[in-house]
Parts: sequence; C-alpha cells; structure tokens
Amino acid sequence: MIGGTAVVIDSSAYLSDEVVERHGLLVAPLSVEMDGTQYLEGVDITADEFYDRLLGTKSVSTSQPSVGRFIELYREAGKAGAEEIVSIHIGANISGTVQSARLASESSPVPVTVIDTGQASFAEGLCVLEALEALSTGKTVAEVVQVVDRASKAVGNTFVVKALDLARRGGRLAAADEPAAGIPVLALTGEGMKVVGTATTIEEAVELMAGHVEVAARDSARRALRVGVGHGGAPEIAAALRQQLVGIEGVGEVIDYVVGPVIGAHTGAGTAGAVFIARPV
Repeated sequence: MIGGTAVVIDSSAYLSDEVVERHGLLVAPLSVEMDGTQYLEGVDITADEFYDRLLGTKSVSTSQPSVGRFIELYREAGKAGAEEIVSIHIGANISGTVQSARLASESSPVPVTVIDTGQASFAEGLCVLEALEALSTGKTVAEVVQVVDRASKAVGNTFVVKALDLARRGGRLAAADEPAAGIPVLALTGEGMKVVGTATTIEEAVELMAGHVEVAARDSARRALRVGVGHGGAPEIAAALRQQLVGIEGVGEVIDYVVGPVIGAHTGAGTAGAVFIARPV
C-alpha cells in the first residue's frame, strides 16, 4: 500500500517479487491451461516449468482472473486499511481482466479505480511502475490515471519470436550448415505489427533490436530510457541484448524480466526483446 491507496495488478505485468513486496502490491494471477489442466501463473507454474512442458503440450489456452478473485483482493485491501484502490491491468483488447476487475469493483468495500493500460507483458509493467512512482510522490488517483495513459502511449518495443528455432535451422547457432530462414525483428505499434528488420543470425537480430532502442534513445529529447529486457525460454538472446543496451547513450535503467506462461502461450518459446519508455513521461 502507498499511503492510503492499495494497488492491485495482474500477473502478466511480470514485475519482480522485490517490487511487489516493496509496494505491497496485490496480484491477481491469470491462468494458463495445458492439455486440460489449469495453472495459475506464478502460483501453480513458473515460467521455466511452462517452457519445459510446452513442447510436449497439445493444447494451450489462457484466461483472465475471475470476478471472485478480484473481490477477494479488494476486500483484503479494505481490511488492511486502504482508503481507495487503484487496479491496473492488461489491455481490455487483449484480455477480459479489466472487465472482471470492473465487475468486482461494484462489490468492493472501498472505492476502486480500474485502469486499462492497453498493454501486456512488461509494457504493462512499465505503466505500473510509472503509476507507483506517481503515487509515491503524492499524485492523486485521477493524476495517476493520466500518467498511465501517457505511459501507455509512450512505450516502445522490439522483439523476436521463435528465434531459436529459426536460428537452429540456419543461423550461427545451427547444428548444420543449412540456408538461413531469416529472423524477423518486430515492433508492435499503434498501427499493428511491423517488421523493422530481418536477420540471418541471432547476433544480427540482437544488433537490430539494440539499434531500434538506440534510435528511441536518440529521439527521447534528452530523457533517459527505462528499458525492460526479457525473454521466454531464450535467456542467451536476452543476455546478449542487455550487454549491447547498457552501452547506449541515453539508456538509463535496464530491468530484466521473464515472459511468463500467459504471454508465452501466444508467443511460444524463443521470444526475446526490449520494451522501453522515455522518462519522465
């Protein structure tokens, strides 16, 4: 809790345990179902366990937290003495989480403001971090809503998906000298998914992603970038990308994260990339 305000988030923001504990965040886990068995993200299954099992899994699906789960969290916040609650979540265009939170807010013992970040994964996490810092500096809930809105519009990203499979078929990590299939380097923008470059090796893909971040740093009007470097079953790609990013002028804080089961169910293993925001927003 920050002052008299409790903050509820969902598991797909992929914030560290340290951040959750420091701010007393209440986390609503999303679910992943693998071959008919449902697991709560971060509770019943870790990211490593998920990717280990994914290859042998025939069906995978995800679902939002239930209304009942949010009601429990809002009541917990009330019992802890919260005067109000800010509930910050994965985009409504991606998940039904916001809808569950809004329905639950009608039964909350204290007022709840539900904020739709319009983002997912650590892009959502960056929005939450901006909200936490706004609350910590005395901003009102109404001001926090504005901060998250600005942050959501300002977040950039670059990433690769299933890169290890492509690399094994043709990149320098390949077991045999086969023709390179090509690794598309992507960015998700307001206009949809865009290919920002195509690499023939993992090393080239990392350079392209780092270059995309470097352009953002150069265009940030002297504001430092907060960057999240993450992966889903591809730690070596994330480590190589991090190494390049820390040397870029204009890149400030670099935060490591892991893409969990709920997002990994859609991207698959071998995903890695960076999300970033120029601060202050």
